[in-house]
Amino acid sequence: MATAERLVRSWMASEKDSEVDESVAGISSGQLTLLEIIRALGEFLTSEEDRLRTKGVEFLSSVLGRCPHERLNRQAIRVLTTFYCSKLEDLETIIPALNGLSYLVKFPNIQSAEVKDVLNAIFANVKMRALVQSTRFFVFSIVDSLIASHRDTLKEMGSTFLAGYVNLAVGEKDPRNLMLAFAIARVVLVEFDTHARIEDFFDITFCYFPITFRPPPDDPYGISADDLKQSLRLCLSATPAFGLLGIPVFLEKLTAGSPSTKRDTLHAMDVCLPVYGSTVSREFGKKIWSSLKLEIFQPTDPDTEHSALNTLQVLVRTMHTDKSQDAVSEDSITGLARDMCSECMQALKEPEKAPARAAMKVVCAFARADEISMTQNEVSNRASVVMLLTELIEACWGDATNASISQSSHSTLSPLTASKDALLGLLIVSLKAPATCLPALHGLTALVRTPELVADDELGYIVLEVSELLRKEPDEVEDVTTDTLALLSAIAGIAPHHLSSQTLPILISFLPDVTPSRDATTQRAFYWRALSSLSALCVQPQLFETLVVRLIAKLDLLCAISPTRTIDQESTTAYAHAILTALANTLDVKVSSKDVDVPKYAEQLLPHMFKLYLDAALASSEVVAIAADPRLLQVGARIIRLVSQTLNVARQEKLVAAVFAAYTQGDVKLITGGLLNSTTLFAPLHASATFTFPSYIPRQRNSFTLFSSAIVSLRKEVRMPVDNLSTFLSELVAWSDNPSSTAFQREAAVPHVSDFLTFQLEGYSSSALKNTSIPAEARKNAINTWISVTRALLVRSHPSANAFIDHLFELLDDSTVDWDAARAIGLLASEDVVLTKRNNAVFKILHVQKYFNAVMPRLLEGVKGSRKETAYLVALAYLINVVPKAVYVTQMPSLMPILLRGLDLDDPSIRSHIINTLSNNIEITSADKDAVSMYASTLVLAMLKNCMYSEMPDPGVRAAALKYLALLPGTVRYDLLHPYKTRVLKELAKVLDDPKRAVRKEAVIARYGMITFSDELVSFYVS
Repeated sequence: MATAERLVRSWMASEKDSEVDESVAGISSGQLTLLEIIRALGEFLTSEEDRLRTKGVEFLSSVLGRCPHERLNRQAIRVLTTFYCSKLEDLETIIPALNGLSYLVKFPNIQSAEVKDVLNAIFANVKMRALVQSTRFFVFSIVDSLIASHRDTLKEMGSTFLAGYVNLAVGEKDPRNLMLAFAIARVVLVEFDTHARIEDFFDITFCYFPITFRPPPDDPYGISADDLKQSLRLCLSATPAFGLLGIPVFLEKLTAGSPSTKRDTLHAMDVCLPVYGSTVSREFGKKIWSSLKLEIFQPTDPDTEHSALNTLQVLVRTMHTDKSQDAVSEDSITGLARDMCSECMQALKEPEKAPARAAMKVVCAFARADEISMTQNEVSNRASVVMLLTELIEACWGDATNASISQSSHSTLSPLTASKDALLGLLIVSLKAPATCLPALHGLTALVRTPELVADDELGYIVLEVSELLRKEPDEVEDVTTDTLALLSAIAGIAPHHLSSQTLPILISFLPDVTPSRDATTQRAFYWRALSSLSALCVQPQLFETLVVRLIAKLDLLCAISPTRTIDQESTTAYAHAILTALANTLDVKVSSKDVDVPKYAEQLLPHMFKLYLDAALASSEVVAIAADPRLLQVGARIIRLVSQTLNVARQEKLVAAVFAAYTQGDVKLITGGLLNSTTLFAPLHASATFTFPSYIPRQRNSFTLFSSAIVSLRKEVRMPVDNLSTFLSELVAWSDNPSSTAFQREAAVPHVSDFLTFQLEGYSSSALKNTSIPAEARKNAINTWISVTRALLVRSHPSANAFIDHLFELLDDSTVDWDAARAIGLLASEDVVLTKRNNAVFKILHVQKYFNAVMPRLLEGVKGSRKETAYLVALAYLINVVPKAVYVTQMPSLMPILLRGLDLDDPSIRSHIINTLSNNIEITSADKDAVSMYASTLVLAMLKNCMYSEMPDPGVRAAALKYLALLPGTVRYDLLHPYKTRVLKELAKVLDDPKRAVRKEAVIARYGMITFSDELVSFYVS
């Protein structure tokens, strides 16, 4: 072990941590003592040179910070305390001395005398305003440590400590230090006698209210505004002595503050009022009620209104905290509470007016506070009255507890318990009248959701009455269907057996076994509504199991192989598609909710699905096989994919083994669970199937989408059951590129082909993308495949993606496929239904922004100076349409002239994309007065051209152009648009005869906006 003198001199020369570590190790092992270190530092600690003296204290503090606590006895602590306190008098050594003291006060051997010496020295010598943040942090850390370990000693110091700490804390602004300062202040206010100094502590705490701090981007300290607000609230609510001083501050902020400040103030009052007590609350009650009433009856926003109601609830509770726990009679509601009730009851005499709703919210706040018992008088069957009662019920169901006020032990029952039967009867009767049906449904929903209020038999009664609404004609209950389903869904989560026995039979009865004819519009409307209702209600496991059984039975009847063509194939397909969609939508909700019962349907549902589709795929083309329709296959693939997403590795391996056995070996027994026994060869992946096998093979090839849906969401741990994956993928590429493959078949193969093409970039590019000897349609199909492959690389920010993108840019010079390549460049940034987190895909954040930033400069350069500028313009239009607005919003002024050129392109989809982009950014572009002045005439004339039926056959483009025209009067200056007003009105009059109703509607809106367009209107918009 090196000597202390050598270690000290070595550190003074190099300042390496190794010397400090070696010194600490020597002290820990007993080979060195801290006294020897101090002796070795002697000449440096007393040096007249400031730099050496500072470094000497710094070295000692570094050793002390790592020194084991048991190595310092009381005598050593005393000596070090005296030493460090003396160094606080030296301006050059105050920083390392405070650092050393922050370590020293944590040693267990420090005594009361040393604690007082440390604090007295700090109070006398430390001038906080002259120190940087890190040094001030040492001071707060010292005080915090002493409060944690030597609180009694600090209490003995009394006013000396309180006055000294106040002087230290005054004017602190750094959030890191404030977090400590607020914690210290709360302990002092709660546990110390601060009455003589309460105004001082009021000044150093309330001066920070409200917190307006915003953390800088990438803040390494992780201190949020909410952290500071929460810590400050704990200070403000630390002592009742703040009541008389603090409430005027709160009232001032409520009167003059912004909505955010008002909400902060209301949240602080929620915490503080119970601490300040009932006496202070009653003293300021009228003033508080006046401020709260303004936020409730004339709210600036819903959040502030909700916060004001919560604060009112706290105020009422606090004012009555000294009441007995017995039931409160009307006579006990005196003073302010009675005034509040009188004002509310006066407003409730006119329930149709807006103040009545605010008054009911106030009454609801009283009800949640459990301070007022409500009595129900006989009410007339008016919708407004039922709505107000519904709000009362919702209030009693809603936020029954408050974070800052603990509930009393007697308030376990809902305030509605006594009047539940009367309310239930009133709401059930209100269901019969159209005017009161909707609010009655809302009230019943709130009743049902109130814990321990409605009994099981009463739930059954509600289900019975509400289910009758589902029997009515669709046009009779169209306005309440959503609310009816919301009520039944709430009951399904509590008592699903009532729906299983009463509601589901009604809805299933609307599903015929035979497809209704095309002219039976009423029957079709009934089964559509029934399926939609079943999908919404049957999310609960018990109900979903029933739904699966019933719908599969219907599908078996509808999709049975028919040897004749007597059935209406299109109507039957539509009916089967509706059933499958309802099943898929319900399953989607369950997967999103992570319901644990979904994986079991790998055995209970998927075999039936595969049997249904493979039976149709194996059928001859001479017979009618409804399930062979690609539209039904798409929905079935979605169902298989949803179930596969929820399976664990073992179950996915079992599923993929069965799928590969069927599609590569022709063994369909495993995947259908033995439900399908067919002698027909199942060979959908045979590359030359269409030429050497019978005509039913195209149906088999279409069924490959089921294979794809089962594979696409596999977890990375699942292995493909093939001997050579590369060979399998290459065969799949050949299958996909086969001239007989349809777009539907290629789309199913793309997710798997992409893995192969990632490693065969150059070969596929030369043989398919750039091969001018093959048909143009084959090259366009290859581009579509290229999109999916490149997108899969882009979402992972894979380096190979750049090479794939470069190949697409090269195709912009090929007149045969230039527009297709341009669309591909834009569509690469769009979302993919396969590349989702549900399917276990890996994403890199901001991959869309990175792609946009890489591609946009190339597109802009091509648009401005390339001979193929039209293709570049197409790519730019598609790209901007699919990326988020925030990605390109800053470039809109420079993009305006380019986008306007795109409105002359023949492709309606490109025009639609450009107009939608202009509409989404009209506020941004109109803010640039020069841009508007320059392009106002061009915009008006272009939109007029695109809204005319004679000029633009696409109704979507015509409607989009009219929507943009309707936006112009609200954003463009009057003097710029007025010259075109007459022409616009004349042209829009022609559009009123457009054959499409949606276009005529937009024309009416645009024409009205232009007719009422005036200089005063623009001034109103601007102000």
